[in-house]
Amino acid sequence: MKPELRIAPGDRARDRLDLAPRFTEHDAVRLNRMFRGSSTPEMLEAVIRDGLAGDLAVVSSFGAESAVLLHLVASVDPKVPVLFLDTGKHFAETLEYRDLLVERLGLNLVVLTPDAADLAAKDATGLRWSYDPDGCCEIRKVRPLEKALAGYDASFTGRKAFQAATRANLPRFEVDTSDAQGRLKINPLIDWDAGQIEGYFIQHDLPRHPLIASGYPSIGCSPCTTQVAPGEDPRSGRWKGWDKTECGIHKPGEEPFL
Repeated sequence: MKPELRIAPGDRARDRLDLAPRFTEHDAVRLNRMFRGSSTPEMLEAVIRDGLAGDLAVVSSFGAESAVLLHLVASVDPKVPVLFLDTGKHFAETLEYRDLLVERLGLNLVVLTPDAADLAAKDATGLRWSYDPDGCCEIRKVRPLEKALAGYDASFTGRKAFQAATRANLPRFEVDTSDAQGRLKINPLIDWDAGQIEGYFIQHDLPRHPLIASGYPSIGCSPCTTQVAPGEDPRSGRWKGWDKTECGIHKPGEEPFL
């Protein structure tokens, strides 16, 4: 990885004098080779404690499967920041679940909120979701997260290969092609299957999101999330009736972080 020239010890990457990319494709390939055959806990231990990826954060929606990665990361270092987008449109159950996991796992929660000026100018009524869901996501998710991630070199995602065909060949380490600064995306659970996820919940007695039992296998903002019937695609309850499957934080098929 390219050495970084910092203004002062401890400054985040946004303050670097060297504006070259943080990571290159070569770095990602090297890290994937380095951890080939390593277990997820072994990889997380090395990446977090040895600082192989610089300043790290987890981005979590505190959704249906979030507890697994949050528990894995917190088991190594609970001080790793967990970024949560408080859109102002979450289910009350999601906020309660977030607070439960934060207390149970001792997480270092960082709450991100939309810019007040953006809301006043473009969603003063709070109803933009009803006629322009893409615009609503842009204001309430995309912009706040972009701003926050500028201060980190890498982020953990909760993507798994079994969730979608577009994720089938994703590696553990990849460079975020949408980020000119070469931020690294790390996918610790990419090779986990549904059975492993369930087994981890049971083994560690992790609490479940309360809405799962009510027919919500994929949980986003309350106005844009509906219940899913047995046998339906888990994400069919997101933005139902709209030609929309992602919030815009990632390329299609890459969501959610968690």
